[in-house]
Amino acid sequence: MGDHHHGPAKGLSRWLFATNHKDIGTMYLWFSFAMFLVGGAFAMIIRAELFQPGMQLIRPEFFNQMTTMHGLIMVFGAIMPAFVGLANWMIPMMIGAPDMALPRMNNWSFWILPPAFLLLLATMFMEGGGPAFGWTFYAPLSTTYAPPSVTFFIFGVHILGLSSIMGSINIVATVMNLRAPGMTYMKMPLFVWTWFITAYLLIAVMPVLAGAVTMMLMDIHFGTSFFSAAGGGDPVLFQHVFWFFGHPEVYIIILPAFGVVSQIIPAFARKPLFGYDSMVYATASIAFLSFIVWAHHMYTVGMPIAGELFFMYATMLIAVPTGVKVFNWITTMWRGAMTFETPMLFCIGFVVLFTIGGFTGLMLSIAPSDFQYHDSYFVVAHFHYVMVAGAVFSMTAAVYYWLPKWCGKMYNETMGKTHFWISFIGFNVTFFPQHFVGLAGMPRRIPDYALQFADFNMMSSIGAFIYGASQLLFLYNVIATIVGGKPVSDEKVWEGAEGLEWTVPTPAPFHTFSTPPQVR
Repeated sequence: MGDHHHGPAKGLSRWLFATNHKDIGTMYLWFSFAMFLVGGAFAMIIRAELFQPGMQLIRPEFFNQMTTMHGLIMVFGAIMPAFVGLANWMIPMMIGAPDMALPRMNNWSFWILPPAFLLLLATMFMEGGGPAFGWTFYAPLSTTYAPPSVTFFIFGVHILGLSSIMGSINIVATVMNLRAPGMTYMKMPLFVWTWFITAYLLIAVMPVLAGAVTMMLMDIHFGTSFFSAAGGGDPVLFQHVFWFFGHPEVYIIILPAFGVVSQIIPAFARKPLFGYDSMVYATASIAFLSFIVWAHHMYTVGMPIAGELFFMYATMLIAVPTGVKVFNWITTMWRGAMTFETPMLFCIGFVVLFTIGGFTGLMLSIAPSDFQYHDSYFVVAHFHYVMVAGAVFSMTAAVYYWLPKWCGKMYNETMGKTHFWISFIGFNVTFFPQHFVGLAGMPRRIPDYALQFADFNMMSSIGAFIYGASQLLFLYNVIATIVGGKPVSDEKVWEGAEGLEWTVPTPAPFHTFSTPPQVR
């Protein structure tokens, strides 16, 4: 497949055997965007069914498959690989390293993902249908009553966990060993810090997820009763094991987003990030606290009151370091020479909407209130405000911000701003009404609903189609930029307020490196 020792590999082998962190980052980014469109298509099916009360388009079983696959694909296929791709592209350059520490493992980390997701999607075409037990796959629905395809689902989850663990080991090894001379830990860009901490979280919790799905496998095929009360097991054990992984997981998703926003806001405010040290400590605190709050997803299972109180106060405590971050971003913007290009718009949208999601999270943390909110659309609204307005908005900001560096060409700014406003409006029209129907008693994960929820559901569906359509505009802008954008060398890239403008040098081509810095 071509000689690997004379110049860059050409054609297919360049990507198949890629060991270059930029090529691997690029593949992660394109793969995650493809998964984003697949997961988005599933969401469109959900919202089309819920446009009106009564069963219109799909069978309830298929609706449950859609909610399950939408969640799994978005979390593990769209958001996580996108941030891993960002890590691959940016971390070596940000710390002055020639590449990632373990380039061959980096290649494998990526290439096991497409088969894993093909396996996951293939379950929908198997006998008995795909998984319809929700993205949290609670036992016994995912064990005793699951379709045969659950075995393939379990294998798929194992593979993507393996990918995450290898990618994280790579990031830790790179940050610890390949920093340029003088690049001390407290001089690292915040994006590097957030990913460094995130990598430790992944290494800690991915084996727990592997344990949960392995116990499922044993219950299904090998006669154990981990989650079966009939054999002396406990279905609530599944929830504890799952959420001990699942709660740190949501911070794994959001911490790199915090890192991105901490890079972009200072750039467009034209002043350094306020409170760098406190940002590092806040990130570490959030990571630590994420491990001791898991049962706040389980207030309704009949915990002892002491357990409820512990998890309630521990969860509320997370609001402190998170608040530190939000105030630091606002203080960074305060009296800065701000301009509002596309990346900055997405970051300000992030700060505002993520804060709303934080407040609804605080409401959900209160155990007696959560008895009312639990498994209602209020929860759906809450986590989309932190996942979509949090992770997806910041990831979009990152693409706009770094795309000129990645491909040496400038995107269409007007189209970028248009994408932001359509996304912003579509997102809020989709998810804000869900708070109301949730508080009024509409449960999650149902294909039909009572008449009193009709108006807000129609609004929600209209917003979803607007938001979905805006992503196609984004895709067009990115492709148009790569294929025919204006080169950025010696061009004024962003023209700011009061005549502030600066230039961006042409990025080095893919396979050229200066002499690697001496590693101490």
